[in-house]
This record gives sequence, structure tokens and C-alpha cells, in this order.
Amino acid sequence: MSIVRMGLLLLALVSSGPAAANGRITGTDLLEIRGVINRQLDAFVRDDAHGAFALASPGVQQAFGTAQRFLEVVRMAYRAVYRPGRVAFLEPMLLSGDVVQQVQITDRAGGVWLAFYSMQRQDDGSWRTNGCHLVQPAKTISASLQQ
Repeated sequence: MSIVRMGLLLLALVSSGPAAANGRITGTDLLEIRGVINRQLDAFVRDDAHGAFALASPGVQQAFGTAQRFLEVVRMAYRAVYRPGRVAFLEPMLLSGDVVQQVQITDRAGGVWLAFYSMQRQDDGSWRTNGCHLVQPAKTISASLQQ
């Protein structure tokens, strides 16, 4: 499977069941979710394919097959996630029972991106990333009127 198709698969993965059973995210959940994302970002910066892969949901792991393939897709299609300059966590969202953590990432060139991390609660109560949708918001250019 090509890297581009694997990248699209990473975007499309959605959990099979509700991530927050009671429809709420607790403070403890929020801390754990942000910790998982931070640890995965740190693993990408260190090129620690196995560390990053271990923080992905079983569905993501099955889709990519190997930690090295997962890292390669992130390296090629998610450059801002692979080598972030700055990271700021925004408010999480609940979409159809799934927790989506919004993260503002500033890349090393100064570009600002929004990463939408779909999170999945595991049977043991821990959280893992279940896909990431990375977008660069449109830039606004002010026009001046000339006479």
C-alpha cells in the first residue's frame, strides 16, 4: 500500500465504539489523553517508531502493520506532527461519542496547523491515538484599496 494511501487510512480510522461511555471527559481523562499525545510527539521527534506505534490504537497498528511503516507515513504526510516546533492543546470535542483532542502545532518554519486527534479508550481504561487529521487553516490576506 502506498504511503499516500496509508496516510489517508490514518485520517479515516474511527473507533468502533464510544470513547467516553458516559458522554463526558473527566479531568483525569484529559490529562491522560494529552499525555499520550505528548509522548507520541516526543517519540516522533526521537524517531522512536516503536514508542510512537505503541501509543496508537490496535486498529491503527493493524492498518499499518509495522512501527516502521507507521513512522514513515507520519514522516512523509504529517511533517508538522513529525517535527513540531510548538504544541498547544485546545479544547477537546465529543463527536458521536468519540473524543477528539484539538492540538495547535506550529511547525519549525512558523506555519500553524490544527491536528484533530481521535482518541480511543482501551479495555484497560487507558487511552491511545486512533487517527489524526492535520489541516492548515486558510491564511487571511488583507487587501488595501488603491486610488
